[in-house]
Amino acid sequence: MQELVEYLVRHLVDNPDAVQVHPIEGERTILFEVRVAEEDMGKVIGKQGRTAAAIRTIVSAAAMKQNKKANVEILDPIERDVGAEPY
Repeated sequence: MQELVEYLVRHLVDNPDAVQVHPIEGERTILFEVRVAEEDMGKVIGKQGRTAAAIRTIVSAAAMKQNKKANVEILDPIERDVGAEPY
């Protein structure tokens, strides 16, 4: 499922190399933490959060096939000057 999240987000942004997806797995749940470049935040969130909601819906549907629950959390953007540490 991590590949699905990466695929969806990378195809939305202008800077796909800056996309970072970090999965946190529990027994029945998976949380995907997503970071993108600052200038791409609006593209991933979308107007009134519609794009982010659509990503969450698709990932949740894929997780249901594996009898799990999934959520996607979009974190603060990657700062170019300071540079966030990669996962």
